[in-house]
Amino acid sequence: MSTHAKRERLLLADLLETAGPDAPTLCEGWTTRDLAAHVVVRERRPDAAGGMLIKQLAPRLDKVMAEYTDKPYEELIQLIRTGPPRFSPFSLKPVDEASNIIEFYVHTEDVRRAQPDWSPRDLDPVFQDALWSRLERTARLMGRGVPTGLVLRRPDGQTAVAHRGTPVVTVTGEPSELVLFSYGRQSAAKVDLDGDENAIAKLHETKQLGI
Repeated sequence: MSTHAKRERLLLADLLETAGPDAPTLCEGWTTRDLAAHVVVRERRPDAAGGMLIKQLAPRLDKVMAEYTDKPYEELIQLIRTGPPRFSPFSLKPVDEASNIIEFYVHTEDVRRAQPDWSPRDLDPVFQDALWSRLERTARLMGRGVPTGLVLRRPDGQTAVAHRGTPVVTVTGEPSELVLFSYGRQSAAKVDLDGDENAIAKLHETKQLGI
């Protein structure tokens, strides 16, 4: 049975192929070529991928990213589509699903929502629940640097505290939209914000959401 992560992987590859190498994305400063190189490096170059989180390793990451960005675009897409090599932990289905369901969903929307004619996807409830399950576990990591209290709320009333503090802003939306909001795509997420007006303005402008 195909996993959610596998489905999003293939969708992302198709979107990147259709968009071409020079299309915009929601990732500031990145074209579709840059995004494709990022996905491949993350899966295939663990010696460099640590630079995504550890500042001291960033120069190594920049060097490897430049090497992959220079590869033929079609090659990058094929590497995404075929997935990680067998020796990679990402090749194990449970690891792939746990690590990549949000990664590929967010990057798929990075491509889709950067286009002027995009429209929301109709996501099934099982996928929404899977996204929520992972968001619950990562909410505090994503919201650790925001300047206000932050609560994420599903339409059914389930909540996750992303950051304790006052004043509190409550962000309500489907899990898929809350994921985008929490991973720094505030302007593209279809959510409702409730709370102090100044706090809401700060939350919209902050660069501290996400990793």
